[in-house]
Amino acid sequence: MLYAILCYDNEDIVTAWTQEEDDAVIAKLSVVTEKLQQAGRLGPVFRLLPTTAATTVRKGKDALVIDGPFAETKEQLLGVYIVDCEDLEEAVETAKDLARASSSHGCYELRPLSLYLPQAPAAP
Repeated sequence: MLYAILCYDNEDIVTAWTQEEDDAVIAKLSVVTEKLQQAGRLGPVFRLLPTTAATTVRKGKDALVIDGPFAETKEQLLGVYIVDCEDLEEAVETAKDLARASSSHGCYELRPLSLYLPQAPAAP
């Protein structure tokens, strides 16, 4: 089953990292993602730009478009991993591996996917 592992953390802390600190976190996370890739279990992985780059469309009779994220929270969604896991237990272990590799204090939310449409990669 495919799971989305949603990475939440305090955006102000993460965006304040120096380039060296950020590179070190990415290097540690790359060890985990390389292992998943070699096992054929890794799907798309992406890091989101800051919430200051976000736009929200609120549905209703007349769609309302506003700057920023939908709600103010202590932690923001900063990235997503799509992984193929046998069951929830394996997904939890994968999230724990990512958590050990990251130096942040956020959390990882796991969601089974009910629909996955692999498309050609979007240009960065």
